Amino acid sequence: MRENYANFAIAEPPLKLVLIAGDGAPGSLNHLGVEVETTDEVKAAATRLELEGAACELQESTTCCYAVQDKVWVTGPEIPWEIYTVLADAAVMQPAPAGSCC
Repeated sequence: MRENYANFAIAEPPLKLVLIAGDGAPGSLNHLGVEVETTDEVKAAATRLELEGAACELQESTTCCYAVQDKVWVTGPEIPWEIYTVLADAAVMQPAPAGSCC
């Protein structure tokens, strides 16, 4: 049990919902994410999005929330998106690195 944190993962159909209490206005959405299996998929997504003209920020081995991740941040029309893979669990809640979301 992790205080102010809930992570729901459903295998079929694949769906993940992570809720973190405390930040933002009630009912607000901080960002959306798409979890992929590998770092190569994260990098391929970053390349594809940059070719489409999207501004991307690639982060490698970054600790965010309760996980070590490779990810790319993309600014969406209303909120940021992340495409990420989880490399390992982290024992404690870590905020996102400066300048990113989470």
